[in-house]
Amino acid sequence: MINGSKRVSQPIRWAMVGGGIQSQIGYIHRSAALRDRNFELVAGAFDIDAGRGRAFGEQLGVAPERCYADYSRLFEQEAQRTDGIQAVSIATPNGSHYAITKAALEAGIHVVCEKPLCFTVKEAETLRALAGANDRVVGVTYGYAGHQLIEQARTMIAAGELGDIRMVHMQFAHGFHSAPVEALNQATQWRVDPRQVGPSYVLGDVGTHPLYLSEVMLPELKIKRLMCSRQSFVSSRAPLEDNAYTLMEYEGGAMGMVWSSAVNAGSMHGQKIRVIGSRASLEWWDERPNQLSFEVQGQPAQILERGMGYLHPNALLDDRIGAGHPEGLFEAWSNLYYRFALAMDAADRGDHRALSSISYPNIEAGFEGVRWVERCVESADKDAAWVTY
Repeated sequence: MINGSKRVSQPIRWAMVGGGIQSQIGYIHRSAALRDRNFELVAGAFDIDAGRGRAFGEQLGVAPERCYADYSRLFEQEAQRTDGIQAVSIATPNGSHYAITKAALEAGIHVVCEKPLCFTVKEAETLRALAGANDRVVGVTYGYAGHQLIEQARTMIAAGELGDIRMVHMQFAHGFHSAPVEALNQATQWRVDPRQVGPSYVLGDVGTHPLYLSEVMLPELKIKRLMCSRQSFVSSRAPLEDNAYTLMEYEGGAMGMVWSSAVNAGSMHGQKIRVIGSRASLEWWDERPNQLSFEVQGQPAQILERGMGYLHPNALLDDRIGAGHPEGLFEAWSNLYYRFALAMDAADRGDHRALSSISYPNIEAGFEGVRWVERCVESADKDAAWVTY
């Protein structure tokens, strides 16, 4: 991918709901989608304030008449155009994800949605059925899965280089909300409001990220049951948690653990995943995304570097710059967006064989994230009891 060649013959006609001028995540979506020319931003409902959203859309180069006041008008009026949108990205607060995704799928539009996809397994099942019935792609922005060394880890595990998998240790534990920052920061307030985020805070906001990495690396590992304990160390956030520990038992006997936290004081990001087998272990840390630690029992530890020729070919497909140069969040998101484009293009052409070969966080990933959060909350509310997954 170093030459930046296009992956689809014609750009996907694309819109955004949310992601306006005050949105950090909106800029990340646009940078990722537009970088490889696989998407073209042609419409949007960018802001809850229609005038502000229209002005921002025009700054982005969107025609004024295609800057809509809300998502309903966006979907309805674009459907009447011969050059109407084919896909939409949803970058709004969590509480609106289900309704907007459902409306988009019913309108025959591909979706890229922020996580969580929705709040309940019942809602996730509805979206999954709609996506299947309408043959539409749903991508979920688990952006860290776009880092190349995640694919390298998956390949090594599948090849048996770690032996039998015994444990998976995961964490996403930052410290930026170790004080009640939402009292002064409007952009943070909705994250601790049950009306906006549903039944959990950090389980859904950060915990599902390393959980999805484990699903990429270990697709055959299925959760049998779990137990969860959650805390509200900043008491004003109750009943939502700002810290949680989840212990999981997998089918076959392996064990997993997820530490989800926004109160790990002093930690910048703190997302790590360590997979421990009977022969060796792998560890990846998102603050050092170019390195994958490989430790074989009885041998010197190795550091595998992004972009090097000794990696598996699939781990080199997403290279955007030669080995040694640092890559980061925007590159990982861009890798996901070109996969979303490939999937949408294949679906539009009815090429289900090609579609099935593309790896990206799809509707199933969104479903599993919702189910995991729901089961964690159920366990925690039962005083950390084991619950069947």
